[in-house]
Amino acid sequence: MLFHSSIRTELARSFGATLVVLFTIVLTVLLIRTLGLASSGSVNPEEVMLVLGYTVLGYTQIILTLALFIAIVSTLSRMYRDSEMIIWFSSGRSLGGFVSPVMRFAWPVLLVIVLLVLFVWPWANQQTAELRFRFENRSDLQRIAPGQFQESSSGRRVFFIDKDTAEGTEGRNVFISSIEKDGTETVTSATSGRIEWMGDRQFLMLNQGQRLANDPSTGRIKVSQFEQYGALIGTAEPFMAGQQALKARSSLALLRDPNQANLGELGWRVGVALSAFNLVLLGIATTVSNPRAGRSGNLMFTLFAFIVYFNMLNIGQRWVTIGKVNWVVLMLLLHGTVFVLSALWLAKRHHNIHWRSLLRAGSTRDSGVTA
Repeated sequence: MLFHSSIRTELARSFGATLVVLFTIVLTVLLIRTLGLASSGSVNPEEVMLVLGYTVLGYTQIILTLALFIAIVSTLSRMYRDSEMIIWFSSGRSLGGFVSPVMRFAWPVLLVIVLLVLFVWPWANQQTAELRFRFENRSDLQRIAPGQFQESSSGRRVFFIDKDTAEGTEGRNVFISSIEKDGTETVTSATSGRIEWMGDRQFLMLNQGQRLANDPSTGRIKVSQFEQYGALIGTAEPFMAGQQALKARSSLALLRDPNQANLGELGWRVGVALSAFNLVLLGIATTVSNPRAGRSGNLMFTLFAFIVYFNMLNIGQRWVTIGKVNWVVLMLLLHGTVFVLSALWLAKRHHNIHWRSLLRAGSTRDSGVTA
């Protein structure tokens, strides 16, 4: 039908343009944030784009929700402003008739949002956590830049390498100053060194050097020469699933372990999907044309409603986590209330009901009973 096709076409056009703008803004903000993490040493500079990609993918469901809400509000606002709504209303259409074409356009987007928030969101967070874990737990030798003194992750060693190979596994003119657990200060130097794995331990094998050990308790200094000497510089610590943050755990894992923290995270994920549906209904019910507010009036309302809704969603997650409220009760109170209010608002405008007329009818009925 012309009515359905015209609305879906305009919604698609508005949704696509809004999505491009939002993705550009979010991508810019997250790029600055990721570069800041890389400069502070939390993220490998060589993996900035990979971390950025996972981060953007994790926030895609929120971007889609906001883009869909803005597209519905802007499309209906334009139809009111250009008097196109009056034409549809005069031809027998009502506001309730817009629910069907809008929902037919929105349901694929809503389905993608559900899949993203339940499956892609934890997967993207898990990939980002693994990248950061691997970089933060890299070996001491991998932290070294040729020609620079570098402190180890434990703070007990200082390394220096004059030159290294392109692969970064061998070096020349190696210097190591360390403090052992018993307080002994050692200084080791060698003409060359290479990295070798022995099981799950990583060793720096030094060749042709000497080792000086100073015992501060006795003041004795011991000097030894060696042809080959192995120094432990790291161990392989696998990324354990149990150490993952809540947002990196799968939805199935959260459901299998229904403690308060897991239910709070699960409630947030389900809440994002429910909020996307409620915002579609809210956009249809509340969009009006107000010449005094200009073109930005409905847009300001859209952003305000979205921010308030998602802030309440985050607050609800915190309440569930600390045990202040049950997550099922939160779902009913928050999302159920928004759904009922949106449905009532839509029914009011669909049947052209005015609150003043209802009050007058009620007062007339009361006066008739009194007489």
